[in-house]
Amino acid sequence: MSTSSLTAARRRDALAAYIFLAPFAVIYATFLVYPFFKGLWISLHDWELAGSYRKYIGLLNYEDMWFDTIFWKTVGNTLAFVAMTVPTMTALALVLALAVFGQGRLKGVLRSVFFMSSVFSVSVVTLIWSMVLSADNGLLVPLFNLIGVNPVNFLGHPTLAMPSIALTTLWWGVGLPMALFLAALSQIPPELYEAAELDHAGRFSVLKNITLPSIRHTVLLVLVLQIVGQFQIFGQAHLMTQGGPANRTRTLVQYIYETSFRDWQVGYATAMSFGLFILMLGFTMLQLWLGRRGDE
Repeated sequence: MSTSSLTAARRRDALAAYIFLAPFAVIYATFLVYPFFKGLWISLHDWELAGSYRKYIGLLNYEDMWFDTIFWKTVGNTLAFVAMTVPTMTALALVLALAVFGQGRLKGVLRSVFFMSSVFSVSVVTLIWSMVLSADNGLLVPLFNLIGVNPVNFLGHPTLAMPSIALTTLWWGVGLPMALFLAALSQIPPELYEAAELDHAGRFSVLKNITLPSIRHTVLLVLVLQIVGQFQIFGQAHLMTQGGPANRTRTLVQYIYETSFRDWQVGYATAMSFGLFILMLGFTMLQLWLGRRGDE
């Protein structure tokens, strides 16, 4: 084949690749790239939710955010929630995956039961757990009465409210990471376990030297997904406690929502959204860096 023919063939291949890539590129630019830069532009303005008042103020929104005590309170609440849920969710999902992995009708039923909660909407989940944790007529009240203790107002307690929301989130969200771990476990060659059995290796030794190293990339994936997801907590806190008591459960996304749709300060809310983006990006990059160091 001549050089000109080879060049023409490469151009045709490149053109075909661009044609197939174009629909995705258009959708990606429309729904991700453009909104990102549009949000950055809005964050530099005093921008109302309704009306035409839009005044350029530069970095004033970011300066206000830096000195906003409620903003830093919600950041602390969000970090506390992430610390409660991400490691626990990952460990619990791995334990459940190890417990129900394999053949058998009972294990199949248990896999369905554990995954079932993840298909519920946040409104259904919060309604169920509000009924469970209510101090007036909750499902735990008869248990407290049985042991002669006054019912605990979990959702109104300054210390117990956030752990209660974390427990609700664990029950709701453990299904997906468990399914990811099950998929990873199914890809481990059975010959490795057979060799370990011949060497009379114990369960802990098998878990440490075979199972965990084989699924380390899935563990990293689950951690990253959980970090990104739990930083965006909104529905549970908004529906179960409305941010109370005394702002102990008000999260960053909830504060952004209230600032934008209640106070109509869209510019300031967008600036806080970029603060949340930087937090998520920083923790995700840290997790990926630690994962690469583990691979090395």
